[in-house]
Amino acid sequence: MDSAHTQASSPNKAPCHNTLAIIRYFRTLKDPRRRHRRLHLLIDIVVIALCAVLCGADDWQQIATFAQKRRDWLKRFLTLANGIPSHDTFERVFARLDPQAFQKCFTQWISAVCGLLQLPHVAIDGKTLRGSGSANLGPLHVVSAWASANRLSLGEVAVAEKSNEITAIPRLLEMLELEGALVTIDAMGCQKEIARVIVARKADYLLTVKENQPHLLEDIRNCFEKALDADLQNVKHDCYETEERGHGRAEKRSYIIIEDPEGIRDLNLWAGLCVIGMCLSERTVAGETSEEVRYFIGSRRTSAKVYGQAARHHWGIENNLHWQLDVTFGEDASRIVNRSGAENFAVLRRMALSLLKRHPDKRSMACKRLAAALDTAFLEEILLGGRSSGNR
Repeated sequence: MDSAHTQASSPNKAPCHNTLAIIRYFRTLKDPRRRHRRLHLLIDIVVIALCAVLCGADDWQQIATFAQKRRDWLKRFLTLANGIPSHDTFERVFARLDPQAFQKCFTQWISAVCGLLQLPHVAIDGKTLRGSGSANLGPLHVVSAWASANRLSLGEVAVAEKSNEITAIPRLLEMLELEGALVTIDAMGCQKEIARVIVARKADYLLTVKENQPHLLEDIRNCFEKALDADLQNVKHDCYETEERGHGRAEKRSYIIIEDPEGIRDLNLWAGLCVIGMCLSERTVAGETSEEVRYFIGSRRTSAKVYGQAARHHWGIENNLHWQLDVTFGEDASRIVNRSGAENFAVLRRMALSLLKRHPDKRSMACKRLAAALDTAFLEEILLGGRSSGNR
């Protein structure tokens, strides 16, 4: 365990190794309090809050209640020199804690705990915390990054008041280790600067193109019309199809990509752009068939299958992250209105969800949270990134 923390702890305590990574990666976090107000170590407050959220706590009072009921277990590896912090202390500290610094520590820690070596696919999407609004401020909106293959929340950045996702996405991308990843973003993120940042981070992109880029959309449509009229002759292309049936509906998706497209205005202003793509979806429900055509741009020379699978996996962020945060963690119902407090609590939820998803237990997220609350050995396994606490 970290030497500074060990010296502050009682020599009779048996360090719990499942907190090693937390202490290592969060010890650089700057304490926002004045020195004479620091009755509790910042690392103690952070570790307690994370453990509590893992076990079902959804507000500051519930975090303090968890800590009071698990005092003996927490004393195995935390100093707790002045006992358990009050719920007001948790609220004040997280309201003053720098969200970007807290987020950076989380990103480094979750990568270490879960052995995150490479990211095949990263989805970027926004989410509104609807209960965080007040009479003076609208609800907090955050942009999150989700590693679909790794089932991990990689980070999130709050959208500034009177701004939008366009300004937040580059800040999020700069925080992440993206080398080798294929980054997917919906039409809001189809911006030249965002494409530039992704390529600069040694990653590739798939960006959905809609009416917010009218010239680009027009040029892509024209390019595909000419290519399809000529039966795709004399153009470097690839195709991929999928069919899905179930729940009374059938859906067929046909993907076509064209490499080195001609006739794209400002092509050189889009960093790395070498592929344009089209997806035709045919959905049949109760005998009624509807069609939808979507377009995208890409910077990776690869198959239509890779692009098609990435496009489908992109929406996993809705089911595996956003839906879980609302249904299991009650994020949409949270009434934390302080901006930094709400953003930092959002980080805690994403930390907890990532660890819960990494644990191999097949029960639901809600059941895992309950099990962690009732069984500290199971909680330690979750904190270890899914490994048994007996293998420390």
